[in-house]
Amino acid sequence: MVLEIVNIDAADAVHLEEQVTQALAKLTPGDVIDYSLANPDTLTKYKTAAQISHKVYETVSGWLTEGAKIVELCQKGDSLLDEEIQKVYKGKKIQKGVGTPCTISPSSYVTPFTPLLSDPEDSVLELKAGEVVKIQLGAQIDGFGAIVGGNVVVPKKGEKAADVKIEGREADLLLATHYANELLLRLMVPPGLLAAGTEEEKKKAGSEKAPSQTKIIQLVEKVAAAYDVKVVQHTTSWMFERNEIEGKKKIILSPAADSTKGEGSAEVGEVWGVEVGMSLGSGKVKDLDKRSTLMRRTAITYGLKRPSSRQVLSEIVKKFGTFPFSLRQLDDEKAGKVGVIECVRNGVLREYKPAADSDGAAVSRTFTTVAITKNGLTKLAAPPALDLEKVKSDKKIEDEEILKILERPLAKSTGTKSKNKKKKKKPAKKAAATADEGEESEEEDSDDE
Repeated sequence: MVLEIVNIDAADAVHLEEQVTQALAKLTPGDVIDYSLANPDTLTKYKTAAQISHKVYETVSGWLTEGAKIVELCQKGDSLLDEEIQKVYKGKKIQKGVGTPCTISPSSYVTPFTPLLSDPEDSVLELKAGEVVKIQLGAQIDGFGAIVGGNVVVPKKGEKAADVKIEGREADLLLATHYANELLLRLMVPPGLLAAGTEEEKKKAGSEKAPSQTKIIQLVEKVAAAYDVKVVQHTTSWMFERNEIEGKKKIILSPAADSTKGEGSAEVGEVWGVEVGMSLGSGKVKDLDKRSTLMRRTAITYGLKRPSSRQVLSEIVKKFGTFPFSLRQLDDEKAGKVGVIECVRNGVLREYKPAADSDGAAVSRTFTTVAITKNGLTKLAAPPALDLEKVKSDKKIEDEEILKILERPLAKSTGTKSKNKKKKKKPAKKAAATADEGEESEEEDSDDE
């Protein structure tokens, strides 16, 4: 991580630089730890964090019901995250903690929502039956975060979310999100990685260029158009690194004309957080007149003036490192709201401003943490697969190019666990209805790098 140091005496800066240089000069090859996926321990830590994220996500999903208070659900989710994290790597001097707090976002919200008990208006917000709610949370082990996010249609009291049948525009929204996500994941598999045939054919496939950001955007927008929805503006997928969930590469869907564009493509050995957001409205985003409660520490250091600011920042560094946190998780929520002001103003903390669809329309969002190895793409932390039998829409994907991409596998199959699976190739027209059949076996069969 590169640190940007501001507001520091020049002599101190020179002294600090000399200390860092001397420390680096003393390092030997044996002192340098390989944190890439080439180190099996790295993938193990990602998978451990992912198992925790999955377990907590599924539990929180089961809590969602008409009339439940969002702040109470988030509190319970955070407590469960902490509880599960403490069960792993016991007795080892290893950093571990929450990678993203439990966030539960109402229907029209675009950004993850994590209300505070001390905010009278937000603390009383309740879930409404039939609305599409987004859950996002994650754990991190040794700086390797696994974040998962998905959508749940809130059931009526006495019902279970799994039993809710989804029709109409909500079905269009969820199906568009599902297939756009499956499409994007397949477009992220490096060209030729899963190629079959002769060596010459493999070499030819490997020489192809990865799809450009423009091409990715066009294809995802075609999926959205098939279901008459819009891609949420600025939806961003990031390359993950150790202690960093917003790395040097990113894919931005529906960027504004004057905004930052995506850059780079996924490669073997990388981990990505893949996000897809769809809207029944315009897809354009507006900031809400609400307090920012979700934040994360940046790489900027600054000589904070207020003791309260320094105290809060010290707690943040100790508890959360550079991962997102909620003000609700601080020891003193009210003091925390005051202490972060100077930190945000000087760039030491980044705030995630609450935002929603500009039309107030329903929004969906999925977030999947994936690893790309020599055997293909593996979903480390992913929301449960959409039950296509319970989601009914009169719309479908008919674009031949997209249907063919959806037929592609995500990873190589060793055949050890899929001998009883049907191998008959699906017609292109049916691919959109069965794109994720067999993915589970492909992911299980892929060998860890």
